[in-house]
Amino acid sequence: MSTHHAAPTTLPRLAVPHWSASGALLWLLRLVTAAGLAIDAFVHADLAPGYDPVAASISQGDLFRIEAGFAAAAALLVLVAGRHWTVWAFALGVALGGVAAVMVYRYVDIGAFGPFPDMYEPTWYPEKTASVIAEAVAAVTAAAGLTLTWRQARRRAAEFRAGRRP
Repeated sequence: MSTHHAAPTTLPRLAVPHWSASGALLWLLRLVTAAGLAIDAFVHADLAPGYDPVAASISQGDLFRIEAGFAAAAALLVLVAGRHWTVWAFALGVALGGVAAVMVYRYVDIGAFGPFPDMYEPTWYPEKTASVIAEAVAAVTAAAGLTLTWRQARRRAAEFRAGRRP
């Protein structure tokens, strides 16, 4: 009598996570938004020392460091907690705030006001261009992520109210 067993004819199935189209889209939005915000954070942190001399009560370099911190935090939050619409709202605010600041201070000479220095800079250079493009892309994808997660949250809330737990 032989103790040799025949090899199984089928391979065991691997556990593969189920990805819905909206789940895959949300991950794509998370990655693109985080990348845009990471570029924003890097550029502002890199440029900050050169803007320290532009100062009133606070220097433009310090404002760049603050922007870098907010952008880095938003990028991290989008990656680790991107299922929550509030994270997307924060990311959208950071990205839109960055775009708005660049565009205003590029085209409008506001001058110094309150604790803020005169940050008018009517020129474009590679880092500034990269930053505003990254912020704009992050703003668009954050708006899409906010819309998607807001709708998902509303749908889950409606299901919960109707007695169906998600």
